[in-house]
Amino acid sequence: MIYNKIVSVTGLGGLYELVSSKADGGIVRSLEDKSTKFVSNRIHSFSHLESIEVFTTKDNTNLVDVFNAMKESKEAKPDAKADTKAVKAYFEKVYPEMDFERVYASDMKKMVKWFEILVNADVEIKLTEHAAGEEAIEGEEKPAMVTEKKVTAKTATPKAAAIKSGPAKKINSPRKMA
Repeated sequence: MIYNKIVSVTGLGGLYELVSSKADGGIVRSLEDKSTKFVSNRIHSFSHLESIEVFTTKDNTNLVDVFNAMKESKEAKPDAKADTKAVKAYFEKVYPEMDFERVYASDMKKMVKWFEILVNADVEIKLTEHAAGEEAIEGEEKPAMVTEKKVTAKTATPKAAAIKSGPAKKINSPRKMA
């Protein structure tokens, strides 16, 4: 399974593989029980794990760096439902650069839970080259870039041109009084 397809969905516990996306939501598959369902984006928000960053005492770091530190650590991982102090003590040893004033205990517990889910699902925890800012692998398609279209007088619709130029000014015209 590919790490860049893994998402967290607000209101739903656990992690999901984004199978397909539509304009009004997405089809996701749970990494825990492999169930598939449609999730509406009117009710839920999706967060790609690849885009999540963690506050540190220096520059923010990607969640992958924290997961890799957890993987390489010899420290015993606390249970995701463990005491807040135990989870914080674990991260102080495993990832001491984390800014513990800005990273909440609930976030640390979520990282432990997510790490367990990823390991149990045999997900290779690494950033894609696109996310890491490197060149795409040969034969691999680069993601499309979204650019903002600049509205000009030539390309604007009359309504857009009116909005762009501001409110219409009232013109005083002479009226005939009867």
